Amino acid sequence: MLSTLLTVAFLHWLVLVTPGANVLLVSQLAASGHRMSACFAGLGVTVVAVTWALLAILGVNAIFASLPKLRFALQVAGGIYLCYVAVRLWRAGASGKEGQSEPLVPWVAFRLGFLTNILNPKSALFFGSIFATALPHEPSASLLAAVTALVFVNALLWHTFLAMAFSHRRIQVTYIRNRRLLNRVAGALVGAFGLRLLVVTANEMRSR
Repeated sequence: MLSTLLTVAFLHWLVLVTPGANVLLVSQLAASGHRMSACFAGLGVTVVAVTWALLAILGVNAIFASLPKLRFALQVAGGIYLCYVAVRLWRAGASGKEGQSEPLVPWVAFRLGFLTNILNPKSALFFGSIFATALPHEPSASLLAAVTALVFVNALLWHTFLAMAFSHRRIQVTYIRNRRLLNRVAGALVGAFGLRLLVVTANEMRSR
């Protein structure tokens, strides 16, 4: 069991530390001075990571394989949502008001993190591929529970670390000083993630 857990943990951490929309969301909220908002957004991302892991265990990959239009619909919705977030970040950079905004209430921050992650079904495919590679043919219930708990702990630790690290005073000062530029950069990156998801989905649909 230990070797399986170490393999899953290693592969999961490789994905967690790769910059993406989730990382950008939590770090941007923290750097703008909203540490608690960043923590709750990270919790929303974590809950979705566990949800996708559970769905992978239950065989959601088979569902997506038999109903590709369902996965395409989720990916299109995710791409559109990320583009919407990108536009809001870009406009905040143009107005320069983001650094003066009020922190998000816990539920809104949680929902933001949840939606950012749930509208990317490729996370489910990722967990499905990890589990297919690392888990034995007939894993025990205790192993599946341990793997799910591992995913939760890894995601929660990483996103909490981001919230704490980017809410450091020096980082906040740098962010406030350059918030217009940084918000526009963040908006451009989030928009790139969204557009990439839409382009990949369109290519997959044409290839079928």
